[in-house]
Amino acid sequence: MIYLDSCVVIYAVEDAGALGTAVRQRLASMANETVAISSLVKLECLVGPLRNDDLALADHYRRAFEQFELVELSDAQYQRAAEIRARHGIKTPDALHLAAAQGAGCTEFWTADSRLAAVSHGLAVDVLAGAGRIPEG
Repeated sequence: MIYLDSCVVIYAVEDAGALGTAVRQRLASMANETVAISSLVKLECLVGPLRNDDLALADHYRRAFEQFELVELSDAQYQRAAEIRARHGIKTPDALHLAAAQGAGCTEFWTADSRLAAVSHGLAVDVLAGAGRIPEG
């Protein structure tokens, strides 16, 4: 099972350029693999459209969410996220995403955040590395 970080879903849904195309092509190549998100991904993806009162985009996200299996965050995953955050100093949402992927037994955690790739012990894959994006500062 592959867990998607919010940024990957945002690229897939909103980006009409090369990065969005790269994510959509990579997802299409995984047609036989289960791809999962959590409710945290839904929350993070919907904030922008709802803040901008873009109900059409919010509905587009909701339809996109239906394509993915839902991974629920348990108390154990919140505790694991606390360990990850304390040990590596990453932000709470990032620690929760990583804990969700680990707790669900995912084989990969797709992200566009090279910091997550560095702290995940091989689970996180920076799916946009080398895809022409601006490096994080």
